Amino acid sequence: MEPVCDTTGVREAEAAAIDREGADILMQRAAAGVATVVSDLLHELAPDGTPDPSRLTGRTVLVVAGAGNNGGDALYAGARLAEAGATVLVAGTADVIHTEALRACQAAGGRQVGQAEIAEDLRRGRIDCVVDGVLGLGGRAGLRGPVAALAIACADRRVPVVAVDLPSGVVADEGTVSGTAFHARRTVTFGVRKPCHVLEPAASACGEVQVVDIGLGEVPPLLMAATDSDIAGWWPVPDGSSDKYSRGVVGLDAGSQDYPGAGLLAAYGATHAGAGMVRFTGDRAVGELITAQLPNVVRAEGRVQARVLGPGWGARRDADQVVAAAIEANESLVIDADALRALPTTRLRADVLLTPHAGELARLLEVERGEVTGDPLGAVDEAVQRTGATVLLKGSTQYVKGPLDPLTTIAVVGPSWTAQAGSGDVLAGICGALLAAGLETVQAALTGASIQAIAARRHPGPYPPQELARRLPGVIADLVGGRPLTSA
Repeated sequence: MEPVCDTTGVREAEAAAIDREGADILMQRAAAGVATVVSDLLHELAPDGTPDPSRLTGRTVLVVAGAGNNGGDALYAGARLAEAGATVLVAGTADVIHTEALRACQAAGGRQVGQAEIAEDLRRGRIDCVVDGVLGLGGRAGLRGPVAALAIACADRRVPVVAVDLPSGVVADEGTVSGTAFHARRTVTFGVRKPCHVLEPAASACGEVQVVDIGLGEVPPLLMAATDSDIAGWWPVPDGSSDKYSRGVVGLDAGSQDYPGAGLLAAYGATHAGAGMVRFTGDRAVGELITAQLPNVVRAEGRVQARVLGPGWGARRDADQVVAAAIEANESLVIDADALRALPTTRLRADVLLTPHAGELARLLEVERGEVTGDPLGAVDEAVQRTGATVLLKGSTQYVKGPLDPLTTIAVVGPSWTAQAGSGDVLAGICGALLAAGLETVQAALTGASIQAIAARRHPGPYPPQELARRLPGVIADLVGGRPLTSA
């Protein structure tokens, strides 16, 4: 997992690194990283048959530099790009920009330009890439004036932007995007990721984030972020001695006459995530719908390793009794959707996974929904402390925390195509399958939420949740391909 650090921790680490090695050395390392990313991007975007990839002849880069160190990083990167043959144009957004870096860029061939020339070059498609070095970690939300107009023009004309540390107009410690901001194709950040790189919608404005080591050393994390390699390593892979019982049996009570699809979607999630067996114990009509499409699902009571309760229950009269009985049975549990209304007042176990969205978590905490969306980390922490359970807060960014975890972890982020009714039902089934296979609860939550994101990323488009679920086996096989078989 990767650490995600706030600006306070990063600034302290930067100050210590400057004392050890000097500001110029850190800036040159940052500039080298930026120049490499810009060069790689330009070559990826170039048509086939381009000349020597070590040269950038014929490519035009606009460096937009602010007054701070980010502007210096961008200008020194511009000098390196000019030395590699690129035409480098420089636009300063402040009366005074980094003097030495500007001189270095100009000495390498960079040329300062005004707003009129920039507008004309953009209109005629003469600019191949923009390096955004306007604002850094201390930048405020939203851009104004000519810089805002430039950010809008780049987006309208689809000019690729490489952001230095973060897109200007985005706040480092927040996941929101308020007002106009650059939307980067790639963001080059230094040492560690910041919250804006992993929290949506700011993460989307950052594009692909590449972390460059400039020698900051250890930075205390604010939270952690799961990666594709984490998910590949955690995924339970059967071995030659596995059978349907050792792979994990999931008990599923989901759906109702009003919401039969929720039961079917949860069954899709559990089945396509690789459960050894799915036992459906809910509404009879829902069970008939499920087995008509998934004949492998068993409609009989029996021993299970994990149980999924709640998707599509609606106003179920016996909800309190069903939830209480499942908790008393000492099974691993996924409690989702309508079953969250039936939580007992007693403290839950860590192997009980609650999977609310923001509205459901607000109801659980007895606060307004805006309080959850405004401070999701605090809301998740409060829910864990109150219930004793593990909590997965669903949404564009998905947060997971268990009662013994000092930090919250973010699941792998996927495209917004997954924001469809029914995705949460599929997720509940996936998490049930992973718990039944023996994963620890936090790992099951992170792995379930992440595999949906990875599947959506590999199969982009508005696939409904059941179609995305059908693609899970192929995505899982690709993800764990080549890994030695281990016992589920």
